[in-house]
Amino acid sequence: QVQLVESGGGLVQAGDSLRLSCAAPVPFFSTETMAWFRQGPGKEREFVVAMGRTSGLTYYADSVKGRFTISRDNARSTVYLQMNSLKLEDTAVYYCAASKFRLNTFRYNSWSEYDYWGQGTQVTVSS
Repeated sequence: QVQLVESGGGLVQAGDSLRLSCAAPVPFFSTETMAWFRQGPGKEREFVVAMGRTSGLTYYADSVKGRFTISRDNARSTVYLQMNSLKLEDTAVYYCAASKFRLNTFRYNSWSEYDYWGQGTQVTVSS
């Protein structure tokens, strides 16, 4: 069910930065793990990063490690994705997702494992 709200997407140039936000107006217990996925043109949806609320642990896809940073404001039920040094291949619709399960207790890199997700925000990186 779609209940999260992403924002912050846009058109940027390669090398630029962008910060995405995701508001989660869902029950607090449903946001134990928050994650970002993305789907580029003609590609399947892929995992970007996940973060556990209780553990504070984070897991990043190799393609974004060192460039993207996830953070959470639990009081506001909001998760952010800071994207630096953007590349052309980062062009995609970015989706956030929420799960009630702790990070290491389910397949956090599988879209279908999440309980809530948003409608996505478009990020376009141009040369």
